[in-house]
Parts: sequence; structure tokens; C-alpha cells
Amino acid sequence: MKEFARPGLRSAVSAATAALLSCAALTCAQSAPPVSSASPAFREVTDEVGRTVRVPQPVRRIVSLAPSLTETVYALGLQDRLVGDTDYCDYPADARKKTKVGGAINPSLEQIVALHPDLVLVTKGLNRLETADALEGLGISSYSTVHPHTVEEIITSLKKLSDVLGVPEAGASVAREMQRRLADLQQRVGALAAKRVLFVVWTQPLISVGKDTFIADALRRAGAVSIVESEQGWPQVSLEEVARLQPEFLVFADSHSDSPSPAVEMLATLPGWSILDAVNSRRFAVISDAVNRPAPRIVTAIEDLAKQLHPDAFVEKPENGKEKMEKENPPLDQRPALHYSFSPDVLQDRMTTPGGRACAH
Repeated sequence: MKEFARPGLRSAVSAATAALLSCAALTCAQSAPPVSSASPAFREVTDEVGRTVRVPQPVRRIVSLAPSLTETVYALGLQDRLVGDTDYCDYPADARKKTKVGGAINPSLEQIVALHPDLVLVTKGLNRLETADALEGLGISSYSTVHPHTVEEIITSLKKLSDVLGVPEAGASVAREMQRRLADLQQRVGALAAKRVLFVVWTQPLISVGKDTFIADALRRAGAVSIVESEQGWPQVSLEEVARLQPEFLVFADSHSDSPSPAVEMLATLPGWSILDAVNSRRFAVISDAVNRPAPRIVTAIEDLAKQLHPDAFVEKPENGKEKMEKENPPLDQRPALHYSFSPDVLQDRMTTPGGRACAH
């Protein structure tokens, strides 16, 4: 797959695509919504790959070509502006009802044109350069994000996108909530010894994640550390090396994360896997596949993993008898002062009210 920012074949692809789609574009133009005689307003922005993009103002019709971008649009409260997405955009459930434009790698340009989008959202590493070039040749603006390497970069990208879409306040609010929850996790598991884990992307061949991926960063925030130190994004790992390192847990992402799937449970029967202590002891952590998507929901997956790896950090300690007694009956010098009214009725009411009220903490 070609990287999104690669310049090759741009002019040729744009010209050829425009020619092939001319009939489709003319047909769609006949059914297009009426256009105001006033020239549309545009705003120039720089997307994450460094392109200057002319974004119509306001952005009323959005097409998303990546599941993570679709989730972000929903998180920003802009689902009513989302007129199309890909076959793989499945969260939230409402995203499945949107008009589908095909896959992320080869979307239907005819279908995109028919939706009359103000802006198409794409991402480097998943979508192809040719798609953006073809959209440009058809006069359709596209804004690209880049593949993040950390959870913090996911948050930064979200705030940038919210500004482009005209809802910076919503982006700031979502970002604050994500950061608040991550800070709470740090308070709970930050000082604990990290669990050594293997994040399993695929079992045959065995594929994991590299140390510079946002998934590896998500593991660290959950109080874990990957045993894989590869510089590659999705390295293939030998089972013999995993056996030598003996991870404490195997971590899997699944759309149904309530319990290990039959495929996970079958690991012990596969050649070589039984030499792993984590397999024999069934030390599996199964979390939502949200961990695979650079979108706000990744925080939920991080929280879930932290609870499975460090359950004691999430047990609320019950108050002992002494603490409960002190809270209900604080020392006299810590009780709030009473300010009596000169009204005899109020004074009598105060005098018949039992002891002071504990301060709320």
C-alpha cells in the first residue's frame, strides 16, 4: 500500500479519474441540491500531512473513509452531518446505517460524488494517495490525519479535527474527559509494577505490536509493558522468543470482550503454545477492539485492561469502624460554627437539632 503523502502519479491519476467519472458527476449534478448564487465561503487549513486544504464553511456534509474518524465524528456530536462512511465503520451501531462508500483502500468515488460532501476525512496509512488525488481532481476537499504513535497524539489530532469541523468547544470537552480518565488511571496503577504482556494481533503467524505504536502506549497507560521491543509497527514474532521471555499475560482485542473467545481458548491446543505459562494458566486479558482504533473510545479499552491486570487497584477500600465514627462525629474544634438567629422560633429549632453535620470530602 502506498503511503498517503507520496507524490507519484498525482497528475496522471487525477486526470484519468476525472475523465472516468465525468458522466457520473454530470448525472449527480442534475440531482444536486440547489446552490446559492452567493459564492461559498471557504477556510484554508493545513492538514496533518502538510497539505493546504480549502474547507467549505460551514461543513454540513461529511464522508469518513476510516472507522476511527467515524467514531471521532460521533464523539464530537456531528453524526447528523455524517452522510457516508466505509463498510468497516461499525461503531457506534448507528454508523452501520450510514450510506456505505466501499472499503477504505478502494472506496467508490462515484458514491462519494453522489453524496455531495463538503469534506471527506481520510487518514495516512489506511487510505491511499490516489484516493485523495482523485477527490481533488473532482473538486472535493479532503482532510487527512496521520497515524499517531501515542494516546496523547490521538487527543491532539481530535482537537485539530474538531476545529476544522467548526466545533472546537466539543473537541476540547472530549479531550478533557479523556485526559481526566487517563489521569485517574495513572493515580491507580502508575506506581505499580508493570505486567509483562504480549499483545496478540494474529496467532498464525504470530504478530504483535512494535514499541512505538499507540497500542504499545495504551498498554503502558494500563500498567503493562510489551515484551516486544521491535521498531516495526506490526512485527512477526517467533514463538520460541516469546517462550524465552514468558509474558505474564496474553492480551487480545475482540469485538466481544466479555470473555475469551473460543479461538483464544484453543491456543493451548496449537503447536508450541502450551510452553507458555500464561497459556497453561489461562492468563488472558481480552479487551475491546477499540484499542486498535485511534479514537476517543480507546480510553475505555485502556481502563478495561488496567482492571484485568491490576484488579486490586480498583477495589474501593471500606471504611473501618474508627474512620466511620470520626466522620460521623468529628472533634468539636472541627465542627462548623453555628450562627444563631435572634428569632426565638429559629433558635428553638437549632437547639432541638442533634449534633453537628460532618463536612463533605
